[in-house]
Amino acid sequence: MRRGVVLRSAWRIARAYWFSEEKWSAWLLLLTVIAFNLGLVYITVQINVWHSYFYQVIQDYNYPGFLDAVIQFAILAAIFIAVRGIQIYVRMLLHINWRRWLTDKYLSEWLRKKTYYRLQLMVGDAADNPDQRISEDIELFVALTLRLSLDLLQDVVTVSSFVVILWNLSGVIYLDFNGFTLPIYGYLVWAAFLYAGVGTYLTVKVGRPLVRLEYDQQRYEADFRYSLIRVRDNAESIALYSGETQEKANCFRHFYNIISNYRQIINIRRNLMWLTTGYSQVSVIFSILVASPRYFYSQIHLGQMFQIIDAYNHVQVGFSFIIDSFTRLAQWRAVVNRLNNFILFMETVRADNSSYQRMIDKHNINELAVDTVNVFRPDGYNLVKDITLNIKQGERILVAGPSGCGKSTLLRALAGLWPYTSGLVNIPRNADMLFVPQRTYMPIDELRKVLIYPGLKRAVSDAELIEMLKTCRLQHLTNKLDECLDWGQALSLGEQQRIAFVRTFLTQPNWLFLDEATSALDETTEEMLYSLLIKLLPKAAIISVGHRNTLVKYHVNKLRLDGNGGWQLEKHIDSRF
Repeated sequence: MRRGVVLRSAWRIARAYWFSEEKWSAWLLLLTVIAFNLGLVYITVQINVWHSYFYQVIQDYNYPGFLDAVIQFAILAAIFIAVRGIQIYVRMLLHINWRRWLTDKYLSEWLRKKTYYRLQLMVGDAADNPDQRISEDIELFVALTLRLSLDLLQDVVTVSSFVVILWNLSGVIYLDFNGFTLPIYGYLVWAAFLYAGVGTYLTVKVGRPLVRLEYDQQRYEADFRYSLIRVRDNAESIALYSGETQEKANCFRHFYNIISNYRQIINIRRNLMWLTTGYSQVSVIFSILVASPRYFYSQIHLGQMFQIIDAYNHVQVGFSFIIDSFTRLAQWRAVVNRLNNFILFMETVRADNSSYQRMIDKHNINELAVDTVNVFRPDGYNLVKDITLNIKQGERILVAGPSGCGKSTLLRALAGLWPYTSGLVNIPRNADMLFVPQRTYMPIDELRKVLIYPGLKRAVSDAELIEMLKTCRLQHLTNKLDECLDWGQALSLGEQQRIAFVRTFLTQPNWLFLDEATSALDETTEEMLYSLLIKLLPKAAIISVGHRNTLVKYHVNKLRLDGNGGWQLEKHIDSRF
């Protein structure tokens, strides 16, 4: 990404906070930090002036003056320490406020309109590791933006202040060229400019590849971390397959990318370290060399000589912003690229250009109308062609067909999740819809909150929760309502599916979609749960996806898909309920 594009992207990311509802507190904190920065520069200038006085009284063997200089320095140092401490505190407060606001914004955008789900389908690996972008990249963006911008401001003010001192102490130096005398005013300033310019050019030339390498390094680190998380989340399956060797090879494949990329980084950083360290060391003697002619010609005294060296070092540090900050600049550019791409990916998946519409019919209260809906695979293959259905409240439909024919995908389309869809779905007014997947989501939380996830419109008592657990044959969990565990790991798939039915009975939807929700249950438990559904939710429309023939008896109609786009609705099948 070009420099101008990077700056525009960084401004796009940053400006939202500085013009948000928190703008006044943000600007107040920023201006406070800037004010303290300016205070630090002022104190630094006073210490530079003190250098001239201190070394002069030493040269003059002035003991009272020496004691006075020590007292002056102690006062300046105390003020510097106090101002620096407050400046760091306010800066960190601004940092955490900005990070909190950006994290809330990105997290909200990621979760809005099922973006987190669509990113996996429509963008794939291009939007890798959104967790890292929200957690680490935002933190790095805020930290590096504040540090680089405030350091740049402080360097500019420092250079501006000390350039005046250097200019006044430089005097005039005359260069003779074949009888022609050229006066150079402020030669110490021009020498500093020249030295910093050469150093900056060499640093940029040597360190340019770091930008891309830092970008890749963050991605490889996240990929490696995710491969380890996959092992943890699928520990039982891997153990049963004895797949430890394969998983180790897979993890090391990701880790090898880290090693390979990092070797390139350390080679460049080694060269940069040689360059910047040599630059810093040479600058110490360079300032003495350029100032020495005036001293040896008795144009300045010893105190002014040390003042020039100190001022030159400050100017040199200010001029060397890019040299000293190049690694951070490379990391900052990589972070800006990642966050900007993340924004673009989220905007892309939310820009729904399909002809699919899922809308609420305000004049309809008991019928879900599917009008000429086509469901496609991501590669464009038409799984379901021009399906048209009217599902009335209280109706029970079983969606059946061979594996891969689009049964679950059709449910995703009805839920508004599947982006590769066209047609129209009219949803009844006041429809309370619930979609239950084959593997229900189990948050890491108290069991009580797991049972009512993601939340109920009504309050429920512990007694009701306990009764529902017993009803769904989970009585062994009745004394664990206050326990906080990783329930996805603690419970078997069958237990998790029964938890899903507890949620269903507590939610009491009038439109229920079940995607192989009993696949891990025995037939007796399946019959018990479906019987309860029909008994407790008599007015609810139930649309089930499944392969088992045992499901037929719980439904009145069957929607059969053939996998080639064809479909057929069979009415009044052999139902026993």
